[in-house]
Amino acid sequence: MSNTQESAKAPQAEQSAASQPQPMKVDVKIGSIRPQGSVRAFASINLNDCFAIRNVKVVDSTKGLFVAMPSYKDRGGEYKDICFPVTKEFREQLNRAVMDAYHQALTQSQNQGQNQQKAETPPFDQAPEQGSGMKKAGL
Repeated sequence: MSNTQESAKAPQAEQSAASQPQPMKVDVKIGSIRPQGSVRAFASINLNDCFAIRNVKVVDSTKGLFVAMPSYKDRGGEYKDICFPVTKEFREQLNRAVMDAYHQALTQSQNQGQNQQKAETPPFDQAPEQGSGMKKAGL
């Protein structure tokens, strides 16, 4: 094989390797959880430590929870996403990452609420004594 044939094949191999999708690192932080209303949480997403997306919402609908990307309302009253996953595979990865973070934050906040409630309630043996029945005045 001549050098020109080898060098012609090398760029093709590089191109096919470059066209292979690289795994995307998705970090999600849940900013606030709302127990009521259709918007249940707001999230921030960081992609490969290179690109950040704010105001991602976890929304509760009649069909269940879903992830809503940041959007704006156009002149016709229709909502348009500002940024969005292009492929089905990445949309699934992003949705899964946001929902996992939401469920983890929800569990953590419920556990903190229970721990706080336990801290405020004294144990049975340390509870203040209460007299039983009515007491007569002056006796």
